[in-house]
This record gives sequence, structure tokens and C-alpha cells, in this order.
Amino acid sequence: MDIGALRRDLDGIRIEDNPKIVQQKSRDFYWYSPVLKRQLDHVTADLVATPASEDEVVRVLAACYRHGVPVTPRGTGTGNYGQAMPLSGGVVLSLASLDAVTSVSPGRVVSGPGAILADLDRATRKDSGQELRLHPSTYNTASIGGFIAGGSGGVGSINFGGLRDLGNVLRLRVVTMEATPRVLEFQAEDLHKVMHAYGTNGIITEVEMPLSQSCDWIDVIVGFADFMESARFGNALACQDGILTKLISPVAAPAPYLYFKRHQKFLRPEQSVCIAMVAPHSLDAFNAFARRSRGEMVFSAAIASDEDKRGLPPAFELTWNHTTLRALRVDPRMTYLQSLYPFPDQLRLVEKMDRMFPGEVIQHLEFVRFDGNITCFGLPLVRYTTEARLDEIIRRHEDNGCPIFNPHRYTLEEGGMKQTDEVQLAFKREADPAGLLNPGKMIAWENPGYDYRSGKVFLFKGLQEAG
Repeated sequence: MDIGALRRDLDGIRIEDNPKIVQQKSRDFYWYSPVLKRQLDHVTADLVATPASEDEVVRVLAACYRHGVPVTPRGTGTGNYGQAMPLSGGVVLSLASLDAVTSVSPGRVVSGPGAILADLDRATRKDSGQELRLHPSTYNTASIGGFIAGGSGGVGSINFGGLRDLGNVLRLRVVTMEATPRVLEFQAEDLHKVMHAYGTNGIITEVEMPLSQSCDWIDVIVGFADFMESARFGNALACQDGILTKLISPVAAPAPYLYFKRHQKFLRPEQSVCIAMVAPHSLDAFNAFARRSRGEMVFSAAIASDEDKRGLPPAFELTWNHTTLRALRVDPRMTYLQSLYPFPDQLRLVEKMDRMFPGEVIQHLEFVRFDGNITCFGLPLVRYTTEARLDEIIRRHEDNGCPIFNPHRYTLEEGGMKQTDEVQLAFKREADPAGLLNPGKMIAWENPGYDYRSGKVFLFKGLQEAG
């Protein structure tokens, strides 16, 4: 790599080469995983390029192609699989400046990939009383491009499913990495080529997302003496067609009391909870349903005093991957898993897994609509001891019919697919013929003969000694 020649070719584009800043921009939330922390702690780029327009993105990609320099795209770095980490060095391509909201119309919004999700919602609410269908718990800091390239669902998935579902992303504009980069647009089924591909086969420069009617969601926490009571309540609540919610998240004791520090005054150590976001017009029905389910209303933003609400994070910042973050802040030995409890046996499987690892795995569920059915993902907290034990916990989940989307792996395939995605691989051959986009993240490109059944962990060149 001739970084000096590259810098000359990028004259006029914002470049950062201060080693400390470059290292900072080469990081995401990989440290949620003690395994990834060990493998990736040394990873850093050579410089950061921050284009101010799509034309500048094209310039960066063309110049990097000429000089054989790898490019790793970055939103705001809130992913936790190492998606935005440059395993081969080179350039981190920060898309933070492509953040304009360019149009809002009935049912849709168009923006640059760097637009922060909360800013998008503020714009659409102000314009026409609309909001995004889905967002991660990192709503206040994550970018829309990063969410699409590295995420899968989140708050709102109880109503709309995941990003993979047709209609949850409307259109993407993508730049290829070739001698003469092309600007392409994808809609409908073609979106799959680049969604949740970690930027391995194209750089997103414009996003069009669907909107729903906005709502002043009310945060509530319902307490239960037993975790399975909270899980059954969450499942039943999700099936109530007349009660509009945006979030349903059971969390087992003692996690809420130990880790939700600002809400601790409302909780008891032995209490499991179900966290929810409820539409105002559904609140009376929700309260009646909670009473019928023998739940204790331990917190409701609708009736809490201003003093009680002062300083509280929003409910969604207790859920999804923020649950893990809050645990890590208190106890750095904690980590987590991501699992699916398939419909229609989700509650039976949850109970089975809950009993299998007492005191070692603390249950945390997120209810979602998956392929048209109500079920739940698990994001359980794990008291980490050794990598071998973590792998054993994963194996026992999968042996019992609970697939794991492994957050302790940085490749697309090992992170959950367990196989090559032929559509994304075929598009990478077309859009990134030199393999310079986010190298190391797609096993099918790096090692086409890799045996997924071997049980071995894939380690990209340059990481093998660290692994």
C-alpha cells in the first residue's frame, strides 16, 4: 500500500491520520465480546477519509482501487461484531458527513447514510407526524446506513419484523469499488445484495426508508416474582391485537436491579420485569391486561412524577444490546449471546434454557414478529469464564433447537448464517473484484473451500497469531 500516493490523490477530501484518532475510528463495540476483544484489540487503519458527498465517495474508492488500499466503511461504530473494524488496515471510510435528510413524504424518508436515527425521527415528526418503523437501542447515536449494513431489527420489530423483511427498506443507492466505480440503485428483492453485508460489496450513499404514524410512546415496567411469568406475559401481550406496543422485553432477576442503576429505586433484587413501550391510547387496556396477568406496575412514565423521571434513560436503552452494555458497566466479566426461540415452541424452549444454566446465563428476551408469527429472540447475559465454556453454552442452545447468531465472531457467516450467502457473494464478485471492501468479513470470498462443519473458527490472515 502506498498511503503517501493515496493521500495525494485524495487532496481536497477530509483526511485524518493522527494515530490516536485513527485508532478510535477503527473501533466499534467489539469489546462486548471477550473473544473479539482479544482477537481485534490491535486492529487499526492507516488513515480515515470523510467524504462530504457521493462524488467524493467515488473519488476515494477509485483512488484506493488504483493503489490497492482496503476500505472499511463506518457509520458511528455502534455495531458489536467488529463490522466496522479494518482487519487489513488501509482506509476507514467515515460516512458521518453524508447525513442530510433530503426528503420526507407520506410513508417514506430519504437521507444520507450518516443520518443519525434520532435526527431522522425528529425531522419526520416535525414535517408530518411520522417516525421510523424500526431502530436499534442505539437510536440516539447510530446512523441509518450502519443500521442497514450491520443490523437486523430492534425496537419496532414486534410490529414490523426485521430489516430483512420486504418493505422495511425501500431503496438504497450504492457505489461499487472498481477502477471506475458505478453508482447503482436497488429496490425490493435486489436490496438483499447489500443489506447486512457489513459493506463488503458496496458503499451505501443514500437510503429510502418507510415511515409509520408517530406516537408519543409511554415507557412502562411490569414486575413479576418469576422470570417465566414475565416471559409468558410478554408473549401474551405481543398477541393482543388491540394493544399497540413498540417494545416488549422480559429481563430476568437479578439483572434489572443490579444493572438498571437509574431505575433501581423502582425495583427489587428478586424481581424479574417486562419492559414495554405502549401507545397512549392503549395504556388503559395495557394496565388492565397487566393486572389480569398479576403483574406489578413498578414504573409508568404516564403517572411518575417529574422528580422520579428526572435522569432516567428511555425504556429502549434498557433493552436489546443496551441490556448488555449496562451489565458490562457494572461487571466487566459479563457478556452475552443472541439466539432465536422458534415459533410455536418459544416459551417451552425459553424455560428449558433458563433451567439449564442457573446463575450463569441470565435470561433476556425481545419479542418480535418473525415470518408473520410472534416469537422471541434471546439476548441472555452470560457470566464469562472461558471461551471453551462459552462455546459449550452455544452448542447446548443449538442442540436444543435454539439457533445462535454468534456475537463472538466477526464474519458474516459465523455471526449467524452458518453458510455462504450466494446472492451477496455473487454481487461482491461484480462490485468489488479486487476484494478491497472490508476484507476478512466474508469467509466465502476469503476461503471458498472453508468447511463450515469443521467446528473450527475462521481467522483472517493477520489475525491468526493474535487468535
